[in-house]
Amino acid sequence: MAVGWAGMTEAAKWLEQHAITEVECIVPDLNGIPRGKIVPAAKLLAGGETAIMLPSSALVVTVTGNYSGRADDESAYQDADMRLAPDFSTLCRGHAGRAYVFADAFAQDGTPWPSAPRQVLRSVLDLYRTRGWRAVMAPELEFYLTAPNPDPNLPPGPPVGRSGRPETSQDPYGLESLGEFQPVIDRIYATAEAMGLPLETLIHETGAGQLEINFRHGDPLRLADQVLLFKRAVRLAARDHGLAATFMAKPIAEQASSSMHLHMSVVDAASGANLFADEDEADSALFDHFIGGLQKYIPQAMPLFAPNVNSFRRLRPSLSAPTNVEWARDNRSCGLRVPASKRPGRRVENRLPGADANPYLAMAGSLVCGYLGMQERLARGPEAPGNAYKQASTLPRTLEDALARLAACQPVLDLLGGPFAATFLRLKEVELENFQSVITAWERDHLFPKI
Repeated sequence: MAVGWAGMTEAAKWLEQHAITEVECIVPDLNGIPRGKIVPAAKLLAGGETAIMLPSSALVVTVTGNYSGRADDESAYQDADMRLAPDFSTLCRGHAGRAYVFADAFAQDGTPWPSAPRQVLRSVLDLYRTRGWRAVMAPELEFYLTAPNPDPNLPPGPPVGRSGRPETSQDPYGLESLGEFQPVIDRIYATAEAMGLPLETLIHETGAGQLEINFRHGDPLRLADQVLLFKRAVRLAARDHGLAATFMAKPIAEQASSSMHLHMSVVDAASGANLFADEDEADSALFDHFIGGLQKYIPQAMPLFAPNVNSFRRLRPSLSAPTNVEWARDNRSCGLRVPASKRPGRRVENRLPGADANPYLAMAGSLVCGYLGMQERLARGPEAPGNAYKQASTLPRTLEDALARLAACQPVLDLLGGPFAATFLRLKEVELENFQSVITAWERDHLFPKI
């Protein structure tokens, strides 16, 4: 919990150098939404002398902005304070002359708060470290630029580019279409550079106004932080150019869905050698087991990858959205793709997570499923031939089914932690109940006049 004085001293110099007087202290909640406090730089640096506190209920706010506690939940009434310990290695420049820093949450006795997403991912990474392994990841994140959408009863309109014309047609990988939004893209890259985000290529994806950014591979915890900051940067850049940005899994019915593909490998912590391939370039037994774990446990852990009702509108057999956990080499119709690579780059791409998933939990869930496969020495199924959409789906079709499966999957819940599991399942059940209480336009359109 304690912050080293060397880190605090360096942070003080950095804040002074950049003339930062206020810092956004960020604590990601269970939906991957940034919560926290804006604190004066002096208070941030005071450490234990002036502790930064945050009510524990901040972690369990639903997507509708309500608390998820129930009448029979004593902790909902107590709402104990968490102590926030800034992770000064994440300190970076933000917007409006502020800086950002991620904070870890602790109970008053100094123990890590078990349902904090950063702590959940860190505990999973520790499972790998105890085996002498180090997990490596690289996210690919898709999102839409749209016209501003002030009326949620209407679908978002297409974005207007530099030509003054709205983009209404699909143009995958089109450079001209990408250039229509160059001012926004330039702003995103400039903001990302100031934040220190390791971005790589940006492309125009399948949907109208849909873009994709690739992150450089690295430590999963740092990359999860960076995904959250990138989402913030994109929304700010879009807003300042008269547009909106969304990371919904399926924001527009007739357009492609948005994903957060996760490329994963495991290396030897001491040597850095990729453990997913042998010296002769063949897939290793460990890689076989890792994929076997993904195939067995991902269908039981889908709320970590598809956490919202809208998420399951994405998982349909069209426009590259996977519908199963088949695996194959260089085959994007599979939920699990093994890109062509030599030994150093041998990896598996989990194509199941949506762009709406909490990056900490999607990464933790992927690594837990793979870890169980290695621990149980599970064999992967045969490589999918051709079009994997023709294979049967073992995935849940609704959030209700997905939550029931996760609640019954004790091996995954045990590794994620009981307190986290109980809190996360409660949160998602409350959100599902909120959604099911809404009468949709489809129901009024087709049932009201005829039934």
